[in-house]
Amino acid sequence: MPEISLFEWVNILFRWVHVVAAILWVGLLYFFNFVNAPTAKTYDPETRKKVVPELMPRALFFFRWAAMITFLAGWVLFYVNYLAPGAPAQAASGRGVWIMTGMTFGTIMWFNVWFIIWPIQRKIIRGLRGGAGVPPETAAWALTASKINTYLSVPLVFCMLAGAGHFPYAPWYLVVGVVLLGFAVAAHLFMIAGKIKTEV
Repeated sequence: MPEISLFEWVNILFRWVHVVAAILWVGLLYFFNFVNAPTAKTYDPETRKKVVPELMPRALFFFRWAAMITFLAGWVLFYVNYLAPGAPAQAASGRGVWIMTGMTFGTIMWFNVWFIIWPIQRKIIRGLRGGAGVPPETAAWALTASKINTYLSVPLVFCMLAGAGHFPYAPWYLVVGVVLLGFAVAAHLFMIAGKIKTEV
């Protein structure tokens, strides 16, 4: 049985951490946009004061730290596979182009979580607990950033899977096509979610 090198152990460990954290991050992202946001619109003021301060801190804790772990583990993987001495792949390869395109989307999403969504949600939670509330335009910024992340997540996942699949080429028109298709799919999901009415 061949021995597994340190490089391979690091690659396996961080790849597993990266994928699991990404599943949690994107899953919660879809929960916020397709389940929680439409439901929250039906809350009366008293229900909102009770539910939001209990639900959102817990959900946002896993959301923001899943984003951070995905982000950091992804950079470790990129270094190990593309930048470290003796790395098995080249960043300028077809696979590398897919991965770097996905990383760009992921970095924008991570920034939105930590520097827009989380700070604003923290203000909203504090406002509800204290009874002060938050201006609607402030909450709108967080909603916009969350929607942007949902749009970006579709081409992001495709690019990462394309890179992991060792695509031998990545012409610019294919990458652009994937991005545009991803935005279209995400927009369609938003329209579908807005029309869904669930009954028990």
